[in-house]
Amino acid sequence: MSTDKNTEAFYKKLKGRLIETTLWPSQYLYKFIVPSDNQKIAEIENIFDNMGAVINTKASSKGTYTSVSIHVKMKNPDAVIAKYKEVAKVEGVISL
Repeated sequence: MSTDKNTEAFYKKLKGRLIETTLWPSQYLYKFIVPSDNQKIAEIENIFDNMGAVINTKASSKGTYTSVSIHVKMKNPDAVIAKYKEVAKVEGVISL
């Protein structure tokens, strides 16, 4: 339960920072680390499908994990946070 409160506090703080520092709509860079599993990477890519996102992936030196960077135009902080919440449902993903 405290994890949910921490998560909501994080998103609230992020929203405040995004409002203060960015004019919307704006380009946003998402960065994720995910276990090197093509299905999990595809799940993340599908979340950003049909949004004009530029997605780059890079495997770690041992190939255990993959970095996924996504540049996409977002309309407002709420849309940014909604995508983070969608990606959080993918098992094993770490949002940076």
